[in-house]
Amino acid sequence: MREHGGNLDLAQQRFGGRAEEWIDLSTGINRLSYPVGEIGAHHWQALPSRAEIDALHQAARHAYRTSAPIVATSGVQAVIQMLPQLAPSGRARILAPTYNEYAGVLSAAGREVEEVDEFDALAGADLAIIVNPNNPDGRRFAPKDLLALLPRVGRLVIDESFADSVPQLSLAPDADRRGLLILRSFGKFYGLAGLRLGFAIGDAADVARLAAMSGPWPVSGAAVAIGSRALRDDAWAEAASVRLVRDCVRLDEMTRAKGWRLVGGASLFRLYETPDALAAQEKLARGQIWSRVFAQRPRWLRLGLPGIEAEWTRVAEVLAR
Repeated sequence: MREHGGNLDLAQQRFGGRAEEWIDLSTGINRLSYPVGEIGAHHWQALPSRAEIDALHQAARHAYRTSAPIVATSGVQAVIQMLPQLAPSGRARILAPTYNEYAGVLSAAGREVEEVDEFDALAGADLAIIVNPNNPDGRRFAPKDLLALLPRVGRLVIDESFADSVPQLSLAPDADRRGLLILRSFGKFYGLAGLRLGFAIGDAADVARLAAMSGPWPVSGAAVAIGSRALRDDAWAEAASVRLVRDCVRLDEMTRAKGWRLVGGASLFRLYETPDALAAQEKLARGQIWSRVFAQRPRWLRLGLPGIEAEWTRVAEVLAR
């Protein structure tokens, strides 16, 4: 298994406690999730209709401000798993460090994969992958620079899983271009990762191939119903974005008092340099707060944002010990 956040079972094995007693800040998932509300029984009992899936696509186009071809998938991870079939040959270059499933999936499929740390080093790749904003360091890339890169690569995949709060970074409005594929996560910003919903937007031929590979019912009826509702709730999205900006500042101030240095981050997570990340993780874990560390970066610790006020209070108390 590759390193990921969300491995709360490991935290429980090492430090005890029930899952509901923990504050899991090891992921970049909104802990104040979208209110699901009532879901009609037929969404659980029947397969989603073509009309319902089309309505979900239209809601996503609304939220992502695009008219480009789009297909719903069971999360961004589902698209990553299909990338070796979508782009079966040639050189793949990934701007790193970043989400490690891209390199892992492509390498497992026998692809030649090169992880590069400079934007311009992506040029010449048959498949180039950028996460924008990047996970875990929050690096951001302007749309004009990404569009300038597009003709210099065979296919450009932009993972915008953390772009909901920064729509000015998104290439979704310009996604209908040959060789461009935009990936959007629903579960992170809306705090419903267990729903398993995401979208691929862009090149019509690539989107059609992904749709064919996904099959006639790529997402559940519940995902269709909740996603269609949430993606049109502009008031909730705007309020959540404003709150997340405020909460990032709040967490940065709390950790600064401990001498941690902000390395970067996005609206749903912060990345800090600590004297010893494993020691910091253990200290937090003894207060049943789970965080993310990185084997190759022994001083890096990533924290998601607490949700309700009681969570903020506990984080402050544990940091103060």
